[in-house]
Amino acid sequence: MVVAAGEQLHIVPDEDNSKRRQILDGARKVFMDLGFDGASMGEIARAAQVSKGTLYVYFADKCALFEAIVEQEALQHGQVVFSFDPDREAETTLKEFGLAYLHLVCRPGGGSAIRTVMAIAERMPDVGRRYYARVLDKSINRLSAYLRARVASGDLAIDDCDLAASQFMELAKASLFLPFVFQAAPAPSEERMAEVVDSATRMFLAAYKAR
Repeated sequence: MVVAAGEQLHIVPDEDNSKRRQILDGARKVFMDLGFDGASMGEIARAAQVSKGTLYVYFADKCALFEAIVEQEALQHGQVVFSFDPDREAETTLKEFGLAYLHLVCRPGGGSAIRTVMAIAERMPDVGRRYYARVLDKSINRLSAYLRARVASGDLAIDDCDLAASQFMELAKASLFLPFVFQAAPAPSEERMAEVVDSATRMFLAAYKAR
């Protein structure tokens, strides 16, 4: 199966899923090590331990390969399940969500994926837009829906829940995500993540808790 660049990627029933995963694993390593511009189909084939002919059966070019990796990143994000119970009080929910979100964005390999998307978003804006919509905006929307439920219950007083959701997510990763994604610091420890999320929750509730 050949997937043209720019097309939405779907797995067809007769596709060799194991071989496809093998190719994607090799491509991810090459993209992380060499960046998008430095990667070549030959280098990806060597890293995946397949022939170039086999590689082209699955992917037309490295653009299609990279889009498949972005799709996989979105799927992994969706598998990080966090249950927003609208009846559950805000403090515990925000702390648990903040930690789950940090574990996602600061996980091993997560920084490399984000750096690579940022590097090619200007040249391939559709890839950047899809990554934002499926990985980042989805989390904002789910948290925003929870906040609206807590406003309706009288627990919180928020005029713009979309803005408030974005604010909390920025607070939760303050001082942790940027040093990690720019490789200025290793992935944060569990203790440090808990400290930052606790602080973010206190600041958020100080602003938005109903009086």
